[in-house]
Amino acid sequence: MYAYIKGKITFKTPTFVHLENNGIGYYINISLHTFSRIEKSVDVKLYTYLQVKEDDLSLYGFFDEEEKMLFEKLISVSGIGATTAQVILSTLSPKDIVSAIINEDDIMLKGVKGIGAKTAKRVILDLKDKVSKLKISDSIGSSKQISSSPVRDEALAALMALGINKTKAETILGRVMKSNPEINNVEDLIKHALKQMG
Repeated sequence: MYAYIKGKITFKTPTFVHLENNGIGYYINISLHTFSRIEKSVDVKLYTYLQVKEDDLSLYGFFDEEEKMLFEKLISVSGIGATTAQVILSTLSPKDIVSAIINEDDIMLKGVKGIGAKTAKRVILDLKDKVSKLKISDSIGSSKQISSSPVRDEALAALMALGINKTKAETILGRVMKSNPEINNVEDLIKHALKQMG
């Protein structure tokens, strides 16, 4: 229905944005990969995917068409819904996902929250031939450097938005920050937390 939406970001988190176009504000779910690319931007163009369910319409947005195509291929696999695909794209970069699938690295895929051994093998089996044709960019936007308390709060909100229990998220974040004191941006903190929850 929507190929892309171009407009102004009026609200932004690591998991979703409000994108205004012609007076209409769209709630668009995003991955950490897309967040890292648009973090310092106001006017953006997001390629979109509209998920239609009986009781819900959800928009997912992507910085480039390659990530959108990878998302669509992931949700074509039995057992992987849009939220799980969003978590995969938030835990691993698109290039790492494609590499894991092509090289049959199920261990890397199992490191993602919600992906077990059977699902990881199914992803590899179903998508190995399909993802080899994708051209994934290496470039990643630089993460904003901010102090640890706002980083933790934003990471906690993002994890909860991904369906993770608040108490569990707080425990994992505390553990990650203690063992990785050098982390000073939201994206890295969320990625480390998601990997520990795998």
